[in-house]
Amino acid sequence: MIMDPALMTYYERGGERTRLREGRGRLEFWRTRDVLLRTLPPAPARVLDVGGGTGVHAEWLAAEGYEVEVIDPVPLHVSEAAELPGVTARLGDARDLPVPDGDADAVLLLGPLYHLPERADRLRALREARRAVRPGGIVAGAFISRYAALHEGVRLGLLLQEEGRAAARTAMETGVMISTNPLGGFRGYLHDPGDIPGEFTAAGLPEPRRYGLEGAFGLYGDVDDWLDDDGRRELLLDAARQIECEPSLLGVSGHLLAVTRVQNA
Repeated sequence: MIMDPALMTYYERGGERTRLREGRGRLEFWRTRDVLLRTLPPAPARVLDVGGGTGVHAEWLAAEGYEVEVIDPVPLHVSEAAELPGVTARLGDARDLPVPDGDADAVLLLGPLYHLPERADRLRALREARRAVRPGGIVAGAFISRYAALHEGVRLGLLLQEEGRAAARTAMETGVMISTNPLGGFRGYLHDPGDIPGEFTAAGLPEPRRYGLEGAFGLYGDVDDWLDDDGRRELLLDAARQIECEPSLLGVSGHLLAVTRVQNA
């Protein structure tokens, strides 16, 4: 199992405990949950949550009655996910899953594909998902938009410094995003939404349906206020749902989800 040391340092700091549970990251969480509940096979289907982190999605999936196993390369993540009710967890690499053929009804890649800068590695991960899922099962992958670094650079003020502007330009031109945080920051690959279907088909998977998760709403300054109030949150989720597959708006979302059903053998 090979992982970038800087990326391991980033995740061993424990940020995944709260990233999707607090603040504006909750919009990504609620929208991912919303799409998966509409596309996954019904419980008690077996779900492999590959790169599932500390189990933020595994937790609610298990509560919904799914049989969930987290496979993640970070020891801290595995130990924390394994403590969740109804969730099992073990170390593993998305490019070489430690499971037999057709082991799951659904395979989720909600983190690995934006941490693999080489296309060959992303295709390996998608092929492994294809191998691990039963015929007729679901493969879902999460992606970060090619434009996310630029959007966040404005929102966070990072573009005020040349270093931040250079990182955003590199991400736009090549897809490779390297944080400027000297203590070890996020490193990843940012996808042009138009490139996602081709990676699925090159890995032997049917062309997926793409969903923009946050839409422009993730850039709003008052998004926390909407998420804090149950009624307003439902209105926000419904608004995002109405435009989630509009091709002209996919790149505005910070995160995208692509879902496909594997053909019967």
